[in-house]
Amino acid sequence: MAGAVQNVNFSKALPMNGGHGLYSYSKNSTYQKKVIVAVKDLITEAIAEKLDICVLSSSNTICISDMGCSVGPNTFVAVQNIVEAVLNKYQSQGHDHSRLPEFQVFLNDHALNDFNTLFKSLPPNRNYYVAGMPGSFHGRLFPNDSLHIVHTSYALNWLSQVPKEVEDVSSPAWNKGRIYYSSAGDQTVKAFADQFAEDLDCFLHARAQEVVRGGLIILMVPGRLDTSPHTRVVSNISYDILGSCLMDMAKMGIISEEKVDSFNIPIYFSSPQEVEATVERNGYFNLERLECLPLEKSQDTIPQKARAVSYHIRAGLEYLLKEHFGHEILDELFDSFNKKLEKSEVFQLGLTYSLLAFLKRKET
Repeated sequence: MAGAVQNVNFSKALPMNGGHGLYSYSKNSTYQKKVIVAVKDLITEAIAEKLDICVLSSSNTICISDMGCSVGPNTFVAVQNIVEAVLNKYQSQGHDHSRLPEFQVFLNDHALNDFNTLFKSLPPNRNYYVAGMPGSFHGRLFPNDSLHIVHTSYALNWLSQVPKEVEDVSSPAWNKGRIYYSSAGDQTVKAFADQFAEDLDCFLHARAQEVVRGGLIILMVPGRLDTSPHTRVVSNISYDILGSCLMDMAKMGIISEEKVDSFNIPIYFSSPQEVEATVERNGYFNLERLECLPLEKSQDTIPQKARAVSYHIRAGLEYLLKEHFGHEILDELFDSFNKKLEKSEVFQLGLTYSLLAFLKRKET
């Protein structure tokens, strides 16, 4: 019901490694930061062209939410880029300093997120007010018509759950012997694609109640070209290699093969066509712009790239792996994973893209 607070329980929601340890998200999220910095001009341009400040500024407070903020520091870079873009928009229309808006920023992630680290890392000289908003962004979080701009970066690729049919031994989508969908059969791939579409629709439906008419959503997810197979994405190849390491451990009797069969990574890499189709079906937003941006190739050595990928994936998956297999295997698993990455052709053959979408809430 529009306007009601929905209690949505997504039990598969998992935290990144918080804090500042070797395998923490805050230490291993430089790739996401590079993308956020790279799209700053596109965000500034979109806000300049699409944000109607006459509609949004009646209270002189602009409310922004970064959804899936994790523990920082990337969320602060993204928020500052948006705040500066809005201020530029006001100043370009002749507003003097006394008429500039104030900014209320809500940092959102699920309740298990390390909000202590997040708030300890807040920039001391920020020009906005901050509050936390725990909860799944697949459901309602805010009152009706309370947000002007929503930003989410590298969060919607995480599914609300592993598709049920993928874990059903009687289903043609059962993902036996693998922990990921990209090299699986068509039915498994479709199950993940359908789950992504359902999750994105839930996200948009909730935001349609919360975002004012004329408000913006800035959506960024790791993705692929419409023509790129799932098996050519760098991260997908890496997840398949991680799965092969787990199967090696099963063959050695360190873990059971059944444990591997029942483990799936709840991540999906979408294409522009899939995002566009879901936005159109949802019906609440106009898709103002959709870009598929390649990541600039790193000049690091293969061992440096392998270590960076290994640490990044461990930061994202350690909690999930520990819950399923136990913490005892983690060091051995990721040592094997790092060695296999170095010997693979993932960095020569794999492709890396980010999808950047600007959505505007329809007026009716």
